[in-house]
Amino acid sequence: MKTEIDRQNPPSKIVCVGRNYAEHAAELGNEVPAAPLLFLKAPSAIIYDGDDIVIPKQSSQVEHEAELAVVIGRACKDLPDDADISSHILGFTCLNDVTARDLQRLDGQFARAKSFDTFCPIGPYLVQDVDVKDLRVVCRVNGEVRQDGRTSQMVFPVDFLIRYISRQMTLVPGDIIATGTPSGVSRLNDGDVCEIEIDGIGILANRVSSGAA
Repeated sequence: MKTEIDRQNPPSKIVCVGRNYAEHAAELGNEVPAAPLLFLKAPSAIIYDGDDIVIPKQSSQVEHEAELAVVIGRACKDLPDDADISSHILGFTCLNDVTARDLQRLDGQFARAKSFDTFCPIGPYLVQDVDVKDLRVVCRVNGEVRQDGRTSQMVFPVDFLIRYISRQMTLVPGDIIATGTPSGVSRLNDGDVCEIEIDGIGILANRVSSGAA
């Protein structure tokens, strides 16, 4: 079942998982973490299918990150290892974890680099009845494939992530979990069209703008 993304009720938080694909960790010169590497992305960064990603003047290296996103449907806290997570999931969608890579390296942490306005495109649909164990995740820029991975390549799968995150913070309805990105991240430039496509979910498309008048 596919429904439109709810544009009226932003999440209380966007929980992102870093370095959850081994090849992506390697391309940035990082080790695969022993436990999920979590960081938060500002809800004010959210935009939707067809909206512009705006490159901020503070950065000269803005990159795409294609990701499967989980939207929480029922509150969860301290879920045990054997908990059925399906009842806590509202659905799945595409997400682009847009990142100012130069600022990420400069700051040594992720908050600023990940949270500029327009840096979290999501959509276009919320899908309930999809098995996410082995979905193809693709990013195209101007029609050229830049990222091409599968959710089966995740270091920590979706069910593990939901249980793990629920032990660090309470997840409430509408919260989003971004599950990590495959290798192949690259720079976005003014005028580019960036598409994130995930099997069974759809295509999220956004044009890139410098923000100049």
